[in-house]
Amino acid sequence: MCIIFFKFDPRPVSKNAYRLILAANRDEFYSRPSKLADFWGNNNEILSGLDMEEGKEGGTWLGISTRGKLAALTNYLQPQLDWQARGRGELVTHFLTTDVDSLSYLKKVSMEGHLYNGFNLIAADLSTAKGDVICYYGNRGEPDPIVLTPGTYGLSNALLETPWRKLCFGKQLFLEAVERSQALPKDMLIANLLDVLNNEEAQLPDPAIEDQGGEYVQPVLSKYAAVCVRCPGYGTRTNTIILVDADGHVTFTERSMMDKDLSHWETRTYEFTLQN
Repeated sequence: MCIIFFKFDPRPVSKNAYRLILAANRDEFYSRPSKLADFWGNNNEILSGLDMEEGKEGGTWLGISTRGKLAALTNYLQPQLDWQARGRGELVTHFLTTDVDSLSYLKKVSMEGHLYNGFNLIAADLSTAKGDVICYYGNRGEPDPIVLTPGTYGLSNALLETPWRKLCFGKQLFLEAVERSQALPKDMLIANLLDVLNNEEAQLPDPAIEDQGGEYVQPVLSKYAAVCVRCPGYGTRTNTIILVDADGHVTFTERSMMDKDLSHWETRTYEFTLQN
């Protein structure tokens, strides 16, 4: 399970404003093997963590390329999974490594959506010259992908903007941090966004989560109903912040749990300028 908050404004009025501010949590079993975020690909142009689970190697949940391609994935909460379905992480990897634009890619994905367990996929083309385009598709929602209008969005393990209480709560915290962004040094903004992602206040009751998750979610509901999930052996193990400024300068910060130890975290920051 994961949660993503993002605000985008392709043509910010202020030179100090960001075109994109994205804050995301990856929730996963602590024992699932993965690589920390780093550059990879034919020309080391893609920056992401990588899943190393047997049979799912090379998939990812969130990544960005120097060419301005960005993608992010969340699973759709469902009581029963098809263990024969294809790995959803490949949906992000394939987009980051292709030359197909975001809307065309999601249209192709929508034709194959039945091959996967439930998912939500954000795909974006970030271009300083042409303007940014961000699209969305969920295979448990409408049949066609949509192009998002500039604004602020929240995505968890239901469809985009589904008002789960933890999503609404987290989005409000995110908005408060974003509203202060122009007055803050970048490192302070990142610190504030990390605070949002690590809020463990359970937002209960929430019938929407209970209805969607059924008996599967009941035993962990009190932990799962928070922005930051903490269950035995499972929970938030990666925080990611992506900032893109008006000039196309990207700051990518990842905070990751190390060695399955909740008291041991490592933070890495990468910076580059979009090549378009």
